[in-house]
Amino acid sequence: MSSKIQMKTLLVDIDGDEMTRVMWAMVKDNLLEPYIDLKTEYYDLSLEKRDETDDNITIEAAEAIKKYGVGVKCATITPNAARVEEYNLKKQWKSPNGTIRAILDGTVFRAPIMLKNIEPAVRFWKKPIIIGRHAYGDVYKNVEYKIDKPGKAELVYVSNNGDEKRKTIQEFNGPGIIQGIHNIDKSIESFARACFTYALDQKTDLWFATKDTISKTYDAHFKEIFERIYHEENYKSKFEKNGIIYFYTLIDDAVARVVRSEGGFLWACKNYDGDVLSDFLGSAYGSLALLTSVLVSPYGYFEYEAAHGTVQKHYYKHLKGEKTSTNSMAIIFAWTGALKKRGELDKTPKLVEFADNLEKAAIETIEKNRIMTGDLARISNPPAKKVAETEEFIQAVANNLTKKL
Repeated sequence: MSSKIQMKTLLVDIDGDEMTRVMWAMVKDNLLEPYIDLKTEYYDLSLEKRDETDDNITIEAAEAIKKYGVGVKCATITPNAARVEEYNLKKQWKSPNGTIRAILDGTVFRAPIMLKNIEPAVRFWKKPIIIGRHAYGDVYKNVEYKIDKPGKAELVYVSNNGDEKRKTIQEFNGPGIIQGIHNIDKSIESFARACFTYALDQKTDLWFATKDTISKTYDAHFKEIFERIYHEENYKSKFEKNGIIYFYTLIDDAVARVVRSEGGFLWACKNYDGDVLSDFLGSAYGSLALLTSVLVSPYGYFEYEAAHGTVQKHYYKHLKGEKTSTNSMAIIFAWTGALKKRGELDKTPKLVEFADNLEKAAIETIEKNRIMTGDLARISNPPAKKVAETEEFIQAVANNLTKKL
């Protein structure tokens, strides 16, 4: 290229932890910065930096996405007790993804990157299954503690005018645990509208599932809001006009149906269900590193991310100077998604075209050249011609990209 592609507006670059942090830098150095005058506002969400700032850096990153509209995020560690000891942390900080999603609200849409030589583990699947995950509340904004002696646990609500409701949760005869979760109608309504709108945009059926037979108030409320919006806001007529359906069932029935389906629909899930089932789908379609992820906020904010974790085992090998073969596809597609959205919003078609070319180059590296990382080489048909090390794969993508540009 004779000159770098120019960006009109900054996008928010949120760095992360461990092996994904290593690949984050490789992708920028080899696939982006040689071709784009990359304008970003950078936030370091490494576990050390979050601990140093009492996690305020996470809030600042979310606020920056609200300011600029588009962000791209690397995988981060949500610390447990072992991580607190390993990193000598002040406390078990909350999930950065949970914090950011609570601030931005919206819905996380995750879809597999389908490749001709990577067959899904479920033989019936011929089309992608997209997960629409509610990105607010439930266990991700919970309150919980241990019970250390006998007593009564109650759920109490006191309104602003002093009215009080209370219910007994459990009479404890000894030690136990307790948890309180919540959600709000405004967020559930945004979730429903986002899913209906996305299904119409993709012209795909929409499934929604909860466990309202057991959770007759909490889960049933989600179902009621979806039904109300579907009928009262004319989504029903729009769905019928486009030849697609909205389908509700229980979550356990949905799981049974999904593994017997051919795919080709959007599956709307509550927050925890979407977290678990998106990983299940990512792995079943070939690899968690073949899963795209974007948070779409009703307020016009977009956050693209790598849907997988920080690849801890590979990082420890990397620290020892050993070679790794870690898949960077989800990181590449997080960046291309953010660049395309930035280009669309700023009306800079060259940026969109570049992102499209980068995606094609990455896919061709695996499909046509059959150069891939170890996770895909184990399941590729026909077999891989080369099992690439982490940086080798990124360089192979760079070689294909150069040809396209």
